[in-house]
Amino acid sequence: MVQRQLPNPKELLELMQFKKPQLDGKKRRLDGALTIDDLRTIAKRRTPKAAFDYTDGAAEGELSLTRARQAFQDVEFHPGILRPAPDVDTSVDILGGPSALPFGIAPTGFTRLMQTEGEVAGAGAAAAAGIPFTLSTLGTTSIEGVKAANPHGRNWFQLYVMRDREISYELTRRAAAAGFDTLQFTVDTPVAGARLRDKRNGFSIPPQLTLGTIVNAIPRPWWWYDFLTTPKLEFASLSTTGGTVGELLDAAMDPTISYDDLAVIRDIWPGKIVIKGVQNVEDSVRLRDAGVDGIVLSNHGGRQLDRAPIPFHLLPEVRKAVGDDFTVMIDTGIMNGADIVAAVALGADFTLIGRAYLYGLMAGGRAGVDRTIEILRTEIERTMRLLGVASLAELEPAHVTQLTRLVPVTRTASDVVVG
Repeated sequence: MVQRQLPNPKELLELMQFKKPQLDGKKRRLDGALTIDDLRTIAKRRTPKAAFDYTDGAAEGELSLTRARQAFQDVEFHPGILRPAPDVDTSVDILGGPSALPFGIAPTGFTRLMQTEGEVAGAGAAAAAGIPFTLSTLGTTSIEGVKAANPHGRNWFQLYVMRDREISYELTRRAAAAGFDTLQFTVDTPVAGARLRDKRNGFSIPPQLTLGTIVNAIPRPWWWYDFLTTPKLEFASLSTTGGTVGELLDAAMDPTISYDDLAVIRDIWPGKIVIKGVQNVEDSVRLRDAGVDGIVLSNHGGRQLDRAPIPFHLLPEVRKAVGDDFTVMIDTGIMNGADIVAAVALGADFTLIGRAYLYGLMAGGRAGVDRTIEILRTEIERTMRLLGVASLAELEPAHVTQLTRLVPVTRTASDVVVG
């Protein structure tokens, strides 16, 4: 029989302790974000549709992005038992320097459009976390401005080859003079991908007001206040503005770039050079043999060629082909620290985050980027402990199985039609 008694007020107080209210609205919403998806939800609520969709969207049917994220979800981990890892080391040496975590911030264009602190917030957060920050050619903060925001940390520069080659050469020289240590030579953008969300939203640079954008802005006055009371939104490294993203890219980029252009940039650039946008094994081996310092397996976040290869699926085969001594990095689809752990286990030396960083930026400026990094750091450390590994060097392919949904069709001679 259950014994009952009158509640003891003292015991009730011990069981029911009221949480002190957090009066700082930004801190309250960021503290409540436990995952990158949570930050995305906040970002969507606080950012006008056109700017949010520019960040969140991808090319055409967005299949490349969906598949890349699904590939990370289709991971099965294999933990070791009775292998305690109370302290884990998440640091890594990458491209001749240290990083406190196995990821850095990827290059993103038009960043101040998402939130006015833009690249300064990203570079400052990267400096505080001890990880690299990458500035895009299409960034909205100058090379020198990023250096000022991250004066003692690692800054990388992402380079597009322009129709006017001298623009690209001068940007390369400026980044070198500012002490940037790595150049990401990007090769997957000969023309712009068809980003249909942008077209449907009438998105342009600079943003143009329509009845729809005005109605959408009403519940988001803080974004427009920032937009209207801070320096003009423009490219920091380019003078071209006006038009859709696709029109701007097509006007600026040159579809004829080749290994000859790589050789010229290699002669100008004194630091490390990696090729971003590699999407097959053959090119990976060819670039290794050409003497570059590394590659980034990437399909541009699904923003260029839809139905492009999934970088995470390519990773094991590329690592096997290029050997252990060649730097292989990966981006596209990373939304969780466990994604990063899986990538390192299968052979990635480093990873890059793009949208995850921008969701944090839109959710809370610099503090939101700090929160992005902290969420990923926590997930990485927890995953490593649960796997029973104390350092990134202990991760190996045996820790991960890539479950497959998309299995290539094997063609036979009878399938080939001879005309």
